[in-house]
Amino acid sequence: MLTRKQNELLLFIHKRIKETGVSPSFDEMKGALQLASKSGVHRLITALEERGFIRRLAHRARALEVLKLPESAVPDTPEQAPDAPAPESDAGSNVVRGVFDTSADQTGPETVEVPLLGRIAAGVPISAIQHETDRLPVASGMLGQGEHFALEVKGDSMIEAGILDGDTVLIRRCQSAESGEIVVALVDDEEATLKRLRKKGGSVALEAANPEYETRIFGPDRVKVQGKLVGLLRQYH
Repeated sequence: MLTRKQNELLLFIHKRIKETGVSPSFDEMKGALQLASKSGVHRLITALEERGFIRRLAHRARALEVLKLPESAVPDTPEQAPDAPAPESDAGSNVVRGVFDTSADQTGPETVEVPLLGRIAAGVPISAIQHETDRLPVASGMLGQGEHFALEVKGDSMIEAGILDGDTVLIRRCQSAESGEIVVALVDDEEATLKRLRKKGGSVALEAANPEYETRIFGPDRVKVQGKLVGLLRQYH
């Protein structure tokens, strides 16, 4: 079951793609749904993607594809008043009137604020994680238990893991991780980098997800795990 806002956004994206062949920008979606910030659009898009209604196409700007419309979709658009009654569906339409859960809108209280701690290198390491620069509202369902923080990705070494330059990664703070997990690693207490952790005997390898970058191998005392990847936010222009 979709929330009303999820339904409005899905129909708005569907309508815009049919009319122009291009998915709307985040600014257009924010304005159409009368949201206060683009982070609300992020949450709605993530929810629709998780439910299989849309798909984000990698390496393309403003690349959203509508995979399906719900059988019980309300055929009103975001330009209509939220409480306006939806018109009856046409006999040949695959969009019919339905009832939606308005108590769990992604723009409601089911969000937590996560501190943004600056940039993290996904290529050549940069200075250690900075102090908090902002706070981001994130759907609580993306996080789970524990303490979390966010970092803006700088670089292209993790592109084959679906992490692009400019993405925002959500990190669960921890001091250990299993081999194969993507982590924020602090090297020699000076450089922070986002890499896949590999444990090889008494050594620790930080592995990129881009063949243009070499795997770096360190002694276990040189690498400290700061947290592991639990989610990702991406803005489409």
